[in-house]
Amino acid sequence: MKKQALVLAVLLLVLGTNSCKKLDVPVESQFVEANFPKTVADYNASIGAIYSNLSSNFAVNYWRMQELATDEAILPARDGNFDDGGQYRQLHYHTWTPDHPNVNGIWQWAFGGIITCNRLLNITNTFGFPPAEQAAKLAEIRAMRALYYFFLMDLYGNVPIITDYPIRDAPATQDRAEVFRFIESELLDVVQQLPAKTSVAATSTLQYGRPTKAMAFALLEKLYLNAPVYTGTPRYPDVVSMADSVLKNPNYSLDARYRDIFLPNNGPQIRETIFAIPYDQQIPGNQFTRFGFFFFLANAYGFNVGLSIAMSTTPEFYARFNLPGDFRTTTWLAGPQFVPDGNGGFTTTPVNYPNPATQQIVINPVLTLVPGKPMDLGNTLAAQSQGVRSIKYYPDPTIIQATRLNGNDVPVFRLADVLLMKAEAILRGAAPTTVNGELQTPLLLVNKIRARAGAQAATSIDLNGMLDERARELFWEAWRRNDLIRFDQFEVEYPLPNDVLKMDKSAFRRLYPVPTNELRLNTNLRQNPGY
Repeated sequence: MKKQALVLAVLLLVLGTNSCKKLDVPVESQFVEANFPKTVADYNASIGAIYSNLSSNFAVNYWRMQELATDEAILPARDGNFDDGGQYRQLHYHTWTPDHPNVNGIWQWAFGGIITCNRLLNITNTFGFPPAEQAAKLAEIRAMRALYYFFLMDLYGNVPIITDYPIRDAPATQDRAEVFRFIESELLDVVQQLPAKTSVAATSTLQYGRPTKAMAFALLEKLYLNAPVYTGTPRYPDVVSMADSVLKNPNYSLDARYRDIFLPNNGPQIRETIFAIPYDQQIPGNQFTRFGFFFFLANAYGFNVGLSIAMSTTPEFYARFNLPGDFRTTTWLAGPQFVPDGNGGFTTTPVNYPNPATQQIVINPVLTLVPGKPMDLGNTLAAQSQGVRSIKYYPDPTIIQATRLNGNDVPVFRLADVLLMKAEAILRGAAPTTVNGELQTPLLLVNKIRARAGAQAATSIDLNGMLDERARELFWEAWRRNDLIRFDQFEVEYPLPNDVLKMDKSAFRRLYPVPTNELRLNTNLRQNPGY
């Protein structure tokens, strides 16, 4: 599948299908007679533009906007290194402006994907496919457009709804509730035309990384769970209904081992993956090892590539990993370091620093800032060793210096999240339902997740506990900001030792601003309140 995605990406370069970025420029067409898709192979290559755009930024800058603005991930400077103009510091302290590079880049990334979808809808409508095949292809494109719109609505709230190609008039801002209704309507309209996951391996492989019925149901479940935030109106019974729509398909189940979901060789064989973004050494976008691993451990993990030493989690977040027997705790690197055993555990052989070579590497969970330096740990050996590192997306031994990319596919929706969302909706007032003869209460659903991780079973569960369950299961999967806002904890501050900066706790920070350059280009856009 990853090689197929690479072929599509290369063909896209040949066809010249880079997406439009500026929303006030009426684009007539990016195709002329010489490059207009004429064969099914040409058409399939054109469709690949939706997915190559998605992979380019989801696991990098989109992920940073969802994670670095929370307690789940932090990218501190090291004596000025990795400061990058203060952009990571601004995310951590909620002091970003409409000119922040991620604010601008992800707006263009998402609308680039939407405009690509609109263009391909036009092509599909006129390509001459048989009616049933055309309906299926249109459903795929519209489902992907809905996903891009969900990303925009979650981050920016109030955004234009663009469905035409070419764009004739500068689009105006629509309220978040209207964008919600558009996404919901689109998904409900296409879900029955999308394929269902089957037990046939070849079919499952072809569907991997593309919309299925379960992907639409999971996205609707996420939409309904956050409906009080997006629209002011709870939809908790609908959350349960969408979860049950996923659970009716017996081809989804929790994988036996948590680590397998995120290994470099993950893919269609992972039974709980509902929708994932494929990556490999030639598909840019997955840089978890480059930024989130610890440089001095590279040789012990089977490769020798220069990496960053910057990104980690906060001590407060790491403290949630406190359940006896929980394998998920071992996906964080803290304390004395030992050579991995290749099966998710560790040997008794210590890993030493290169200099002094007799000193064992010890990763200190505490982040102690240099006095007077904003979010800067310094760059001594001790400072470099501060901050718990993640190997959830296990280091890819085929990583090369030229790209420093991971081959781990990154899940967007998976079954564990579906179960936890259902449990939360029931805690918030929805009625429990029976699936496969089993009355699914919140406690039962939570303990399904814990049991797979080898963690001690819970004896009770409430909403505060549910937030911690989501943290332990879904960390670094780009849902933490979404969760904290829904639980009204986005403004909780965890000061670091010697911190000279304070978080801006203004509620308007729950939305990112419309980028300055987009407001200048399109006067029909409206800035979000507070900016």
